Amino acid sequence: MCIFCQIINNEIPSCKVYEDDKTLAFLDINPVNPGHTLVIPKKHYENIEEISEEDLAAVIASVKKVGRLMKDKLGAAGYNVTLNNGAAAGQDVWHLHFHVIPRHDGDGHKTWARRKYSDGETEMIIAKLIS
Repeated sequence: MCIFCQIINNEIPSCKVYEDDKTLAFLDINPVNPGHTLVIPKKHYENIEEISEEDLAAVIASVKKVGRLMKDKLGAAGYNVTLNNGAAAGQDVWHLHFHVIPRHDGDGHKTWARRKYSDGETEMIIAKLIS
């Protein structure tokens, strides 16, 4: 059983932020910023491709609630919502989870590096995506 399923089953303690019948939100044990929260479906799904539309909608609704809590209760100026989907994207727990990270002006955290498309690259990418 995965570590998040153990948390859902109260076999491992967690600091719960929010819970409803389909989702659970709890503090990340290695936060980017204080209040960094993980939002998960209670049903085990490995990644976003596996989750049902109904359960995904419930998870996103909980992400929205947690984000609002960060602004209202922690005074966050904003928040990042991230999903590491697959090993290449940095997923290291194989239970779908969204990170909701409170952000404050001047907190020093960057999102990610950006780059420009090379000549012809956008056309090649679009052709692959829509074919």
